[in-house]
Amino acid sequence: MASGSLRRFSTIFGKTFNVTATAHGKYLVSNIPQSLVPCSIAITPPIRYSSFQSSHPVEPIDQYPEVEVLTNPPEWKYVERILRKPLVPEPEPKPEYPSGWKPQTEWSHPYFVRRTKNHMIPVYLEKFFRGQRHITKLQKIQGDIWMLERELSACIEARVGKKIATRVNELSGQIWMKGDYVTIVRDFVMKKGL
Repeated sequence: MASGSLRRFSTIFGKTFNVTATAHGKYLVSNIPQSLVPCSIAITPPIRYSSFQSSHPVEPIDQYPEVEVLTNPPEWKYVERILRKPLVPEPEPKPEYPSGWKPQTEWSHPYFVRRTKNHMIPVYLEKFFRGQRHITKLQKIQGDIWMLERELSACIEARVGKKIATRVNELSGQIWMKGDYVTIVRDFVMKKGL
C-alpha cells in the first residue's frame, strides 16, 4: 500500500511532527524516530462504519451464543423490587414519624397548601445576587391566600422580632418572603395540618 501524509499532531513532548506512514495491515508504521514515541502510542487508521454497506457482514447463526427466551422467569420478582414505581405510594398511617413529617389532616381552613408528589411541603429557599438576597417561597396555595399571608407574617414577625417584606401572587398561588424563613414556614404549615 502507498504511504500518505497524515495530519499534524503535537502529543509527543509538546513538539509538532509531520507524520508520513505506510500501511501494514491495520496498523501504520510512521517515520517518527522510535526514541521520541512512547511505547503506549499506536497509530491506527480511522475506521468508520457509517452505513449498512460498509459495516461487517452478518456471520452465520451458529457463530452466536444460544439464547433462551423466557416469558415469566422466576428471577423477575427481584428485578421488580428495584424498579421505579409508576406513582409515589401513599405513606403508611402512623401516630408519629421519625423524621418529624406529618400528613395533611386539616381540610376546614379557608386556605390550603397542596403537597408535592412526594408528600412534602412546597417551601423553598431561592438565592439571588450571588447569594446575598434570600427569598423564601411557599407554593401550591389554594383558597384565601391573603389570610394565609397575614397569619404567616404574624408568626414569622413574632419569632424573628422584626417586620418582614412579603409578596403575594394570586395567579400562581405563591407567597414570597424576604429572608431565610424555610424552617419557620414549614413548622407553621405542619402545625396547621395543611
